[in-house]
Amino acid sequence: METHEVFNQSPDFADINFYSTDRALQSAIIANDGNADGLEAFGALAGRADTLELGRLANEFVPQLKLFDSKGNRLDRVDFHPSYHQIMAISTGHNLHNGSHTGVGNVNRAAIHYLATQMEASHCCPTTMTNAAIPVIKQSAEISDKWLEKLSNKKYDSGFCPIEQKTAATIGMGMTEKQGGTDVRANTTRAEPVGGDEFVLTGHKWFMSAPMSDAFLVLAQAPGGLTCFFLPRFLPDGQRNRIFIQQLKDKMGNRANASCEVEFEKAHAWLIGEQGRGVATIIEMVTYTRLDCAVASAGLMRSAIAQAIFHTRHRTVFQKKLIDQPLMQTVLGDMALDLEAGVALGFRLARSFDLQDHDETEALFARFMTPVIKYLVCKSLPKIANEAMECLGGNGYVEESPMARLYREAPLNAIWEGSGNVMCLDFLRAVAKDRDGFFSLLDSLQLDNASTSAITDMLGQQKDLEAGSRSIVELLGHATAARLLQQTAPGFIGDAYTESRLNGRFANTYGHINHSHASKLIERTLPG
Repeated sequence: METHEVFNQSPDFADINFYSTDRALQSAIIANDGNADGLEAFGALAGRADTLELGRLANEFVPQLKLFDSKGNRLDRVDFHPSYHQIMAISTGHNLHNGSHTGVGNVNRAAIHYLATQMEASHCCPTTMTNAAIPVIKQSAEISDKWLEKLSNKKYDSGFCPIEQKTAATIGMGMTEKQGGTDVRANTTRAEPVGGDEFVLTGHKWFMSAPMSDAFLVLAQAPGGLTCFFLPRFLPDGQRNRIFIQQLKDKMGNRANASCEVEFEKAHAWLIGEQGRGVATIIEMVTYTRLDCAVASAGLMRSAIAQAIFHTRHRTVFQKKLIDQPLMQTVLGDMALDLEAGVALGFRLARSFDLQDHDETEALFARFMTPVIKYLVCKSLPKIANEAMECLGGNGYVEESPMARLYREAPLNAIWEGSGNVMCLDFLRAVAKDRDGFFSLLDSLQLDNASTSAITDMLGQQKDLEAGSRSIVELLGHATAARLLQQTAPGFIGDAYTESRLNGRFANTYGHINHSHASKLIERTLPG
């Protein structure tokens, strides 16, 4: 039917090299001693139309739970669309599931994670957990001997079978229970010893993501207190472990990745670490996942802003391209400032993970700034996703647009691995435990005098310290971002960020920066 001609619409956002068009990312790689080898090729692969289509399919055809076979035998299997497995194979082929521990390094792996999130965000859950689980698994020589080789393989093996029959493996995590949520010490799942390091677990987990992982790190109450255990899907004799999936969560976003409610009925698991020190044992895994939450949020910020700029470059309104209209320029430039900060913070944190074993200052940065950076970057993403959708108008609000999926994904990283309040409390606990260490770090950061004085004063106010901790964390995050941008980005970016985020001009919406900075920020952020 020919009733009209379609014109003045932006083309599809595809076939764009996500690395070569991202100058903020390139600056971060250089500033943090990363290696760009392979990133341009991966950026091209991640931005290809056919790769992005795999991401769309994986989210449209969501995982399906198969509890029983045709004869009534229990299966507890989750089936995924083939596109999901193709995406997993792409990312594992680039060491996303193990790069922090296999010579790739945290900075370079963060770059892959940042780009892979733009390709499809949901699959980054199992790759994140697998990468983060490796240092915990290394605490057990017996488990390491059997599993590390499979975890180090770049191949992807989706088979539902014993580890001996597989070429590669992934690891999940189960901590949250109905009654406790973040308060894992309230967990009621019981662990009964059966000999040596072997226990049987009885209880449940309220959220367990990536249930088709080959094994899980879980917390349960042993005779000695809350303890970390390694829980394989299959037992050494080849039988399925007694892990029973109750249902899949019907999540708002992150739909290509399955999350489930699960029950354990005398499921066999093996001790990692000491009894009663489960949180201390698993905390290294949680720290790595928090880094990934921040980097992934920066990646999605980039995707949202890139789509907004791409659309406004092609859309004419009132006889002028949207991107040439002063108010739109100010909005887009203001959004780009938060992207610059998110990238600078996330990759600086990744660098501290690379150096912390040999540099005390870097260890202090990783310890104190992980919750700060996770808080600030993850909190920034939903605001940017909302504003970017508005830039696209109705075209961004329909399910045919990739912006709709991004918008639903945006709140997740601020919830996963500790909400905003939990990050603030973790920061306060870290300061209380090593106050001298924090002020040594604060001195090394060389922040502006006003921010340093304000942070010091607020930490000195014992009354209402917890109630006001968001103000401390946000100021520390913004001041650190400003300093990093002054050191690593073109001068106008550090100036604009300091002026708008530290000197009182920033509002709750975008579009308030000095217009003279806006066009230069847009130019730097162009997606091709």
